[in-house]
Amino acid sequence: MLIKIILVALVLYMIVNLFMAMRVMMKNDTSKGPMSKYIGRRVLTSAIIVILILIAIGTGLITPNPRPY
Repeated sequence: MLIKIILVALVLYMIVNLFMAMRVMMKNDTSKGPMSKYIGRRVLTSAIIVILILIAIGTGLITPNPRPY
């Protein structure tokens, strides 16, 4: 259950960074940092999410849905 909470928190963090990058892009305000900073965080977060999912499936913490055939 803890792994699922961590994954949801990381997805929410990724969405927040997406909207922060959008706000920087729309306002063209570089005082809060470049847009690539937020996009880079988003890419790193999604890579961490994929790695955590693969580790959780490999260790048996998460069981994938059975194949339909």
